[in-house]
Amino acid sequence: MGKDSLLSLLEAEAGEYVSGEEISRKMNVSRTAIWKQVRKLETEGYIIEAVPRLGYRLTGKPSRLSVHELLPKLNTRSFGRNLRLLNTVHSTQDELRGLAEQGAQEGTLVIAEQQTNGRGRMGRSWISPAGKGIWMSLLLRPPVPLPHTPQLTLLAAVALSRAISRIIPIIIGIKWPNDLLVDGKKISGILLESAAEDERLRYVVVGLGVSVNLEPEDYPEELLLKAASLKMVSGSTINRSDLIAAILEEFERLYGLYLDEGFAPIRALWEAHSVTLNQQTQLNTPQGSFVGVPRGLDDMGGLQVELEDGSYRTVYSAEVSGV
Repeated sequence: MGKDSLLSLLEAEAGEYVSGEEISRKMNVSRTAIWKQVRKLETEGYIIEAVPRLGYRLTGKPSRLSVHELLPKLNTRSFGRNLRLLNTVHSTQDELRGLAEQGAQEGTLVIAEQQTNGRGRMGRSWISPAGKGIWMSLLLRPPVPLPHTPQLTLLAAVALSRAISRIIPIIIGIKWPNDLLVDGKKISGILLESAAEDERLRYVVVGLGVSVNLEPEDYPEELLLKAASLKMVSGSTINRSDLIAAILEEFERLYGLYLDEGFAPIRALWEAHSVTLNQQTQLNTPQGSFVGVPRGLDDMGGLQVELEDGSYRTVYSAEVSGV
């Protein structure tokens, strides 16, 4: 028995319960096999209730993004205009990197309904269930030197924060360098991967993962204390197409500002949104750990940290936590 056969059976009952015994008889499979197929359907975004002595019933289907719905909502010149909308991929980063190497234009966007191997910073995995989040990668070809790459990470955080706040009235703080937090819980992930040649950036792939309509049961129990979805913090289901359009518009606007005026306006916006500044913090860097008080960003996007003796140290890569 495949999951599609089970789905057809549940859909035919129009929301009524179907007993495990009946499914076993019709499909000629064991109860264990039924449960495995139910779990597969749930990972694709279907909502199936399982009640002892009653059986299973289908109560919800995954929402699907549509190019025809999304494109008319875009208010951008290039961001998202060349769009690939895919069902299931290992990683949108990998898909877009392949397109970049083939010469794809700046603003090319890859969106997936589901990632099976989504990743975040420091090689961490990223939970990307079907139909409930925004899992996408955007291609940039910025005419800037390679050492300026950290500035783009901070720009992405500001753009994403401002876009979400336009759609949902919530207060978002940015934790160094680009974690977006609501009430201390992470709601999104940002990952920049670049290719360079002769100290010049050839391209940057900006991965954006937003936990939009995930439910608590979509998270491993150990993550519920430090992660949440926009639906969980706002109490409302969010239209993903509206949010994608807002993200692209805000990103393109700030990217244009960055190319025209440099990093200064982006730095000011990041510092205004930051929850890291002026708090005693432990910073874990590739060179070791230390404690200090972050005071601001330098001209390159590094975090300027005041140490106990009053001196300053600048870091460009670090995991931060409160002391």
